[in-house]
Amino acid sequence: MRRDNPSGMKALLRGFAFLAIAAILGGCNDGALPPGASYASLTGTVIDTATNQPIAGAIVTVDTVLTATSDAAGHFTFAKIPTGDFDYTVQAPGYTTLSSSGSAIPGKPRAIVVRLSVQKTSASPGTTTPASPPPDRSSR
Repeated sequence: MRRDNPSGMKALLRGFAFLAIAAILGGCNDGALPPGASYASLTGTVIDTATNQPIAGAIVTVDTVLTATSDAAGHFTFAKIPTGDFDYTVQAPGYTTLSSSGSAIPGKPRAIVVRLSVQKTSASPGTTTPASPPPDRSSR
């Protein structure tokens, strides 16, 4: 290459710069999400253990970050959850919280049925039975 052609040198450098930028941008990947093949869908139904009736308004949490709420029929859906093992928690007012785990396979839908038990309530302070009968005040 001859040095007496400065415009040719500039064109050559611009070409290399363009190729370098294209290579850098082409190699960029939004690493926030794994590739699409590593997702699965998760659907389920939340029901009352004793009555087998659906529970509306239950909050289902997968891996502490994904949440869904059950509808009037007790159904919930996650369109995408990461595949592999996952933990989930289900909470509904008046019911005990359930925590469990499952496994999702890439591209395969997963369906679960969650059975919640009514939360046992303790007696209120005004309804306890005294240990000994109250003193008889009728002789006064």
